[in-house]
Amino acid sequence: MPPLAFIDHLLNFVAPAFFVALTLVLAARWLLRRQAGSPGFWAQFVVNFIAGVAVLAVGLGYFGRDGKMATYAALVVVCGSVQWFLAGGYRR
Repeated sequence: MPPLAFIDHLLNFVAPAFFVALTLVLAARWLLRRQAGSPGFWAQFVVNFIAGVAVLAVGLGYFGRDGKMATYAALVVVCGSVQWFLAGGYRR
């Protein structure tokens, strides 16, 4: 596979994790009150993105291919749980 095609495939693989992480962090800043001691915007985004890529990689390994709806559902649940934890939802 040529390097440009590899980069294209890699970016398309991580794109759902990127957009879910970005959407969650922006929505949390808009909808939730900021808790003292909660991480900043970029820290929350990076943690959500890494968790999302990990879920996508596990889904690829388990199902043997990318793009299964179960993997995307797990992506939303895991990233939502991570964002809840980072935003201090357990302290309420």
